[in-house]
Amino acid sequence: MQNPVIILGAQDLGVLALDAFQSNDVVVYCFLDDQVALQQKEVNEITVMGNTEDENILKLLGKKCDVFVAAEDTAARKSLTSMLKDDYKVVPVNAIHKFSYVSEHAWLGHGNFIQAGAIVNSNAKLGDNCIIGARAVVDANAVLDSHVQLGAGAMVNAGVTIAEGAFIGTGAVIVSGVKIGKNARVGAGAVVVADVAAKQTVFGNPAKPV
Repeated sequence: MQNPVIILGAQDLGVLALDAFQSNDVVVYCFLDDQVALQQKEVNEITVMGNTEDENILKLLGKKCDVFVAAEDTAARKSLTSMLKDDYKVVPVNAIHKFSYVSEHAWLGHGNFIQAGAIVNSNAKLGDNCIIGARAVVDANAVLDSHVQLGAGAMVNAGVTIAEGAFIGTGAVIVSGVKIGKNARVGAGAVVVADVAAKQTVFGNPAKPV
């Protein structure tokens, strides 16, 4: 049985993570969130017990509790993950919804969030702290570096490579073999048929830079 989980972040992403853990009968011990208005209140019957630097709660990490980072902002997720590693010698667990599919031949790092209906197929590889939206697909031999985010219903076809920090919008399709650069952004519904450079933003069908 997995240890109880402390979720860092009690807003939309945290609520979805709570649902994923509860779908697998994993106990969520509490939320921690830096928004003062949420503290000491309940979110879906789970108490927000303090902020993300609350040592009285974080000291439970390790043998007694696991942790998941659900901060809304990528930079904040990176910062919190580094803090957990440096100060508490722990890494976030994966949150994988019961009603997703992850092949036993896929490879996952730490702190990934795979939402309901998502599919991660054979020999796909995810780094750390990726977010795979509801009904998104990561097909065979696709490689996602750390901190990649796929919106709901996005389709990453076989052999695609997505570099660190890239964002793929809702319903976007990345054609087989395409490479998406670091911190690139692909708009919702785009169909990407050619490589996308680092920090580039593309929209449309076929996707073009903007």
